[in-house]
Amino acid sequence: MQLYSTSNKDLRVSFRQAVFNSLPADKGLYMPVTIPVLDAYFIQHLQQYTLQEIAFKIASALIGDDVPGDDLHKIVNGAIDFEAPVRPLDSGTAVLELFHGPSLAFKDFGARFMSRIMAFLSQDDDRVLDVLVATSGDTGGAVALGFLGVPGTRVTILYPKGKVSPVQEMQLTTNGHNIRAVEVDGTFDDCQALVKEAFNDEELKSVFRLTSANSINIARLIPQTFYYFYAYAQLQAQGIREVVFSVPSGNFGNIGAGLLAYKMGLPVKQFIAATNVNDTVPRFLQSGRYEPRPSVQTLANAMDVGNPSNWVRIMDLFDGNEEILKQIVSSYTATDAETREAIRSLSDRYDYTACPHTAIAWLATANYRKQNPGEYATVFLATAHPCKFPEVFPRDIAARIVAPQQVSLLEGREKQVTALGTDFESFKSYLLRNR
Repeated sequence: MQLYSTSNKDLRVSFRQAVFNSLPADKGLYMPVTIPVLDAYFIQHLQQYTLQEIAFKIASALIGDDVPGDDLHKIVNGAIDFEAPVRPLDSGTAVLELFHGPSLAFKDFGARFMSRIMAFLSQDDDRVLDVLVATSGDTGGAVALGFLGVPGTRVTILYPKGKVSPVQEMQLTTNGHNIRAVEVDGTFDDCQALVKEAFNDEELKSVFRLTSANSINIARLIPQTFYYFYAYAQLQAQGIREVVFSVPSGNFGNIGAGLLAYKMGLPVKQFIAATNVNDTVPRFLQSGRYEPRPSVQTLANAMDVGNPSNWVRIMDLFDGNEEILKQIVSSYTATDAETREAIRSLSDRYDYTACPHTAIAWLATANYRKQNPGEYATVFLATAHPCKFPEVFPRDIAARIVAPQQVSLLEGREKQVTALGTDFESFKSYLLRNR
């Protein structure tokens, strides 16, 4: 697998280089030189395959011989050992539940796959692999559990102070061992900026073997394509062939993976980028001007991103052609008040409890259906278990939420965290002191 930088299409690096470098020196993002289109028979008969079989087919098509087939089988089967069911709510609407992994969020797909890919590619290197990750909530927990105890790795997670839920914070700060948590007195964008600057700091690069576990890493993007194909397989089994996906969108890695799946041949009618009031992309799709703003805290904290890193990948997938992009991607923005109303509506209408991110995605599907009547399925992505956001729900809905066992096991554990500001020199000093 050869990759280039979105800032320099003449650049060529191997899959191994892209995984461990995370970011090109020119501050672009890595993208495959060739996006394989899967054979028509496979796509037309997806319902015949398991999630793991679909995942292996996609991964092997993209990665090629960089990972031998037998090893890739082991990686896929070890990483994706949980389900991603599509649950119908009515005749035209269904929810794709992506929270059945160990950290109760869709990020488990990417984090678990990536940790195993990195471990495989590191077998001949004795140096410690330092993984830096910025999180607005769910990424950190998934990465922590994905890398916990993985030999030869050390993970440093940066999260914004007061802007993650209590369950999310426990998942970030109570692991110990090879997992470290840094509480940044700022926003997710500040955390992300610190990680990006670290990768471009010559001294840190000379001292550490640095890589990222954020969705900027190509090894995170690849496994997120798996569940789009698998969702389509489940719909296919019901006789449904036309689908609209509504995707809760913050850093735009999730919908970026969906669009990569689309480029690989998955037949999708439309993708809806569902956002909260951090609406940089919806404003761009309306005006043609990309104008990032500082992020605003909302109920859907994983989507509190003012300058989404993965948007450059999405534009690259469409060669920068906004008009072609707009034919397949539309957008929807919801306020906190509308999010609360959606949570109530889903509960009253369908007896379904959705986290705020998921509720926004459902709102987007309802809005799209009003404007686009017809015979097709709308599938909104449930990206996190509602137990991670207890403070969001009214008392009657909260009382019905049953937290999985892995949450109760976190309670009572000692919090281990370092508090820092947003200046890079403090973060750099912390890394150098604690190597």
